[in-house]
Amino acid sequence: MDASVDLLTDKEIEDRLAELPGWSVADGRLTRTYTFERHLPAAAMVVHVAQIQEELGHHSELTLGYNTLTLAVNTHSAGSAITELDFTLARRVEEIATGHGAS
Repeated sequence: MDASVDLLTDKEIEDRLAELPGWSVADGRLTRTYTFERHLPAAAMVVHVAQIQEELGHHSELTLGYNTLTLAVNTHSAGSAITELDFTLARRVEEIATGHGAS
């Protein structure tokens, strides 16, 4: 198994979550909901996240609301567990969120 998809212990997940405010684990997935002032910035961020996911070859569930965007991800190839690859995606999304006006 590739190191990026190695299973993480609960402690490792907890430690990584401490570095990603706003992210949490729900229903076995790493998740976060971003809020925007309007719909268009939320929709634009969907496209940007999709680009990052293609680069990583790792895709989350994206739920677009009027002024919200929710991501939920785990690694199917690791038995739908949370892996380092999920945190890599989360960190990349965090890097672009502010530029889209997300909070």
